[in-house]
Amino acid sequence: MKHKGALIVVSAPSGTGKSTVLHQLMEQRKTLRFSVSATTRQPRAGERDGVDYFFISREKFQEMVRDNAFLEYAEYVGNCYGTPKEPVDALLEQGYDVYLDIDVKGAMQVRQQRPDALLIFLAPPSFEELERRLVARGLDRPEVIRQRLNEAEREYAQRGSYDYLVVNDELERAVCEISGIIDRYKDA
Repeated sequence: MKHKGALIVVSAPSGTGKSTVLHQLMEQRKTLRFSVSATTRQPRAGERDGVDYFFISREKFQEMVRDNAFLEYAEYVGNCYGTPKEPVDALLEQGYDVYLDIDVKGAMQVRQQRPDALLIFLAPPSFEELERRLVARGLDRPEVIRQRLNEAEREYAQRGSYDYLVVNDELERAVCEISGIIDRYKDA
């Protein structure tokens, strides 16, 4: 590979189908790599260090914050999460495109550090459809679903801060649209 890769940020409300879209995208684009985040939480069953997350101590995490070693970071439910710069930059230099699956706040941190990053917001076709999807998953109690919907509305209000808005109303179309966006971005 001769050319530097593209840094791609994809954000979406919970239940939008982001994981499915990104999985399909990786199947199609052999030069696309997923950025592995660092976290201070304990590994869950089956998770592997360096594959699912970089599992590090809170002290190491704080040291990395002081050293400006993250593209973005946040604390969520008592645990810290962040995207280490070094492995992302290594993949980019090798010519791979790297995507970050992060929330709106993290995306804005990346935008500040890397203004040339490509930011894509993946939206549900409607909030009614999003609610239907969240209920159909059967993972959350009604009050948690309501919280997720409220957060989705807050996130959606930030869509104008992204370079592109893609509506996931049909999987293949959304994947094709994002792939086309990446191609145009890389050709520019």
